[in-house]
Amino acid sequence: MAVAGEPNLIVVADTEALAQAAAERVMARMSANPGRIAICLTGGSSPKKLYQLLGSDAYREKIPWERMHWFIGDERFVAESDPLNNMAVARATFLDRNAPSGHIHPIPTTTDNPDAGAEAYARELQAFYGSEQLDPFRPLFDLVLMGAGPDGHTASLFPGYPAIEETARWVVGVPKANVAPFVPRISLTLPVLASCCEMLFEISGHDKQPILTRMLNGETLPATRARSNGETVWLVDQAALPEGIRGGR
Repeated sequence: MAVAGEPNLIVVADTEALAQAAAERVMARMSANPGRIAICLTGGSSPKKLYQLLGSDAYREKIPWERMHWFIGDERFVAESDPLNNMAVARATFLDRNAPSGHIHPIPTTTDNPDAGAEAYARELQAFYGSEQLDPFRPLFDLVLMGAGPDGHTASLFPGYPAIEETARWVVGVPKANVAPFVPRISLTLPVLASCCEMLFEISGHDKQPILTRMLNGETLPATRARSNGETVWLVDQAALPEGIRGGR
């Protein structure tokens, strides 16, 4: 893979177009890999329309489910049945009806604490990858889905938190969130998230305009520091776009 470059900004009309464009990029990454495929999902509200599309008749018949493995970039330290659980949303929306159960890889939240859950997930990722060391030219993931919080966090890597500087560990416990819901988290670290062919941010809605402005201005935030070793894409709808910038690519 190439050295990480500047993000590719792609602007679409609205949330429906954004979900459609994201789905097409997911499908393209699947088509590019004839072997085992790994997708790292994200939580929050931004990917829900995408997940609905992937579970729809138009897409699910085209997805090579037997070759797909589904991970997640971060998790709230709550029970799997809790509505706040990120992977539970993805499972309910499209995974449980389609993916082999052994190909769904949730972050464990039944451990004694977030650090123990982080260690367990790191071991699972390393077993899947086949090494405890990442090779810049052999990506862990085909695609990593990401979002940007109002404070500039991404995954559960919050501005000013030690986890953002982690370079050795693959997964870390985050004792306290900087934004609601204020529950402990478990998050993949920036080097592990970077180990992908493509990192795809979905940023939509007028309420994301302030943080996207800061990102486009190059402010040092977790969301701007998160870059793929391959291609990084910021997929944005018109509502999130700062004034003075209009559609296009």
